[in-house]
Amino acid sequence: QVQLVESGGGLAQSGGSLRLSCAASVSISSTNAMNWYRQVPGKERELVAASLSDGSTNYLDSVKGRFAISRDNDKNTVYLQMTNLKPADTAVYYCNARIKGWSDTQDYWGQGTQVTVSS
Repeated sequence: QVQLVESGGGLAQSGGSLRLSCAASVSISSTNAMNWYRQVPGKERELVAASLSDGSTNYLDSVKGRFAISRDNDKNTVYLQMTNLKPADTAVYYCNARIKGWSDTQDYWGQGTQVTVSS
């Protein structure tokens, strides 16, 4: 019912930049949070950046000052601007929509987009 499509991944060199996009099939202003997660093989998926319904944002400590999450509500699109990339940022990045219902919280996921940072 909720579809999320990521794009913008690719190869960057250390210190470079990429911007990821997540196009949603629903009004993102109606979600409780839009988030970016990332995952590398053999490790847990980790929250990278969160954009909450009150307008606040939160970031993983290791990306603070380098990554920025933003929204274009008219386009129902969420972005992750990544600068000063490091090899440790290499991962599959997933867009996530979190919607709180009357009795539960629902999570929806995109297909993921690969980000590779060379040393």
